[in-house]
Amino acid sequence: MDSTRIGIPFTLLGAGIALPGRANTGAGRIRPAVVAGKFYPESASVLKLSVEQFMQDALPPQADQPLAIVVPHAGYIFSGQICADGYSQVRGREYDTVVILGTNHTAPGLKTIALYSGAGFKTPLGVAPVDEAAVAALIAAGPDYTADDAPHVREHSVEVQVPFIQVLFPQAMILPAVVGNADAAGCERFGTALAKAMQGRRVLVVASSDLSHYPSAEDAERIDRATLAAIPSLDTERLQAVIRTQTARRIRGLDTSACGETPIMVAMAAAKAMGATGGRVVSYANSGDLPIGERDRVVGYGAVVLGSGLKPAQAADPAAGTASASLTEKDKQGLLNLARETISRFLTTQMVPLPRGFSPAALEERGVFVTLKKRGCLRGCIGHMLPDRPLAPLVGMMALQAAFEDPRFSRLTLREVAELKIEISVLTPMRQVSGPEAIVVGRDGVLLQKGGCSAVFLPQVAPEQGWGLEEMLDNLSCKAGLSPAAWREGARFSTFQAEVFGEEGA
Repeated sequence: MDSTRIGIPFTLLGAGIALPGRANTGAGRIRPAVVAGKFYPESASVLKLSVEQFMQDALPPQADQPLAIVVPHAGYIFSGQICADGYSQVRGREYDTVVILGTNHTAPGLKTIALYSGAGFKTPLGVAPVDEAAVAALIAAGPDYTADDAPHVREHSVEVQVPFIQVLFPQAMILPAVVGNADAAGCERFGTALAKAMQGRRVLVVASSDLSHYPSAEDAERIDRATLAAIPSLDTERLQAVIRTQTARRIRGLDTSACGETPIMVAMAAAKAMGATGGRVVSYANSGDLPIGERDRVVGYGAVVLGSGLKPAQAADPAAGTASASLTEKDKQGLLNLARETISRFLTTQMVPLPRGFSPAALEERGVFVTLKKRGCLRGCIGHMLPDRPLAPLVGMMALQAAFEDPRFSRLTLREVAELKIEISVLTPMRQVSGPEAIVVGRDGVLLQKGGCSAVFLPQVAPEQGWGLEEMLDNLSCKAGLSPAAWREGARFSTFQAEVFGEEGA
């Protein structure tokens, strides 16, 4: 998501850093990293590891001859996996120049294509050199293309692409461009000029764009799928019409359907001029699909590849969107792996994995608890009881909270992860019961509420402790901050059941 969404302001750093042996004037200027430590890690080793981990999980190529990709530009913790899916479409290829078409967030009224005229972009991984000859060729192509560094000074949409390029294409130069306001015809002109100027170079065009800002997750899914579906057509007017139609619907919370509409249209036009026959939508997610995201106000992210030799579009899974009677064994193992990987990645890179590859049952809205044990002893347990979030992302969220927010324990450290055993309890809907006599020890989890105090035990707690009903309720009362016998009068009880599974030894 953008920095404004997560409450982190931009920082304007110094004017530039000189390359070794070159004066810090004219062509020797280096744009410093301004969102390192905000949108992506500021440690070089952590940043490289983050990119590598996202690429390990990335989806396979969808085109034999990729020419352009559309990828998001939010903070890596939100959009890094979708961004990696896009770059996976071109992994292993060699490029002379990677054109980065950035979104204009910081220069109101920009009508032209602002090209960075300095020598390079600096990130924690070093300096990515600018293809100054290509910049000059574009400036010579017409008045729409100007050497204008001001829109680049605080612009994150170009910068966040550079570490992926540095890791995947260390020999490539970059051509940073911030695309101003333009209609479909203007974007077509620039795309055609870009393709002509890049003749003779092995070139990749990258359009940097997030999707919808800030509808609910449910609305975002519909809005973003429609926007993404228009991009492979290579018809810029069609994309613009889809976006205008969405705007006219006045969907609650929707600020934009594509935070990078003009970069996408330029990439479509450039790809078409270079010989693309169409495209494929590679992947989609929104911030609500992440363990750290909320579902009521989200940002959408999509990856698209444009080119030729496209793979056949995958048929829809007939089971998608249909309820399943129970979790499969593959789902259970996948959820356990997700919980562990979420904790590990957060500790090593401050990133989290994107949950995917699960059956519909693992994406139903369910309550869940994640329990961490170390050497047979409780090390953290946090749950969310309301069935109001998809299960898989909720498992990741509860894993993080059990590791770092259980007030009974100190925050988990990296050295402890290898000793952890993880248990997951997927809950049935809760129902209020008449009293203690309706509770079955070992079958029922119990929520006790009295006088503004409450506490819950999972079904397995009493059998593990060797408690009968009254001893369990005495301890539950104490957990709620009440006297042991407080449950005997004036308390309300609700019960639920749980499907419990864990790692070996949990």
